[in-house]
Amino acid sequence: MLSPAELERYARHIVLQEIGGAGQQKLKNARVLVIGAGGLGAPVLQYLAAAGVGTLGVADDDTVSLSNLQRQVIHDTDQLGEPKVASAAEAIARLNPNVKVEPHPTRLAGHNAMQLVSRYDLVVDGSDNFDTRYLVSDACFFAQKPLVTAAVGQFDGSLTTLKPFETGPDGTANPTYRCLFPQKPRDGLLPTCAQAGILGALTGIIGAMQAMEVLKELTGTGEGLVGRMILFDARTVRMETIRYKRSAKNPLNGDTPKTWAELLEEA
Repeated sequence: MLSPAELERYARHIVLQEIGGAGQQKLKNARVLVIGAGGLGAPVLQYLAAAGVGTLGVADDDTVSLSNLQRQVIHDTDQLGEPKVASAAEAIARLNPNVKVEPHPTRLAGHNAMQLVSRYDLVVDGSDNFDTRYLVSDACFFAQKPLVTAAVGQFDGSLTTLKPFETGPDGTANPTYRCLFPQKPRDGLLPTCAQAGILGALTGIIGAMQAMEVLKELTGTGEGLVGRMILFDARTVRMETIRYKRSAKNPLNGDTPKTWAELLEEA
């Protein structure tokens, strides 16, 4: 049940017909894992905490550095050198003490991805590398957990929701991350954030959109982004939507599916 203080804190949610007290209670009961407490993870964690998501898992093995602070707004100067999961937990406690934080100061890998993902209702991927994105999307498929995933470049970002363990209205399996991106780019093909640079506010825009999609999924509000990817260009402030479908060649729910162990061997 929501306490009197929670009813006041979340009043602007509760008066929304699409959310109401029942929707707010769903948020309070929800467990969400956020991969990465960086540029995308920072606004995701802040907005989910402010919205009253009951338990937030934070997975990140990095520490706060000065160059992070241009965009990773959940951290501040006094926390330089501190593990990002600890810094994020401190910020969340200040923002909303009703939220429980479960820090995971580790990097996702084959030996722990399934174990971590399986503990939560929904996963948000704010990682900055393709190895983690493929690993997380595969783990979410086998654990049957919805995944809200996003990526950012210098001035552009993308966002989609994945539920390939379910079927669409026509009975066809929903698409996977590997339907969008069949082949993982080779190491070094794309420049890193440190090499290419990034506009700090862009991560706030895309991260806030990720948080919005999470809240919609948890409360059953509106239309999700399954089978749709949002593309945002900050230079022109233009947004486009591309639609994508299941590929029979994908190794998850395609015509010749592979096991979790087989995919790990190929990684």
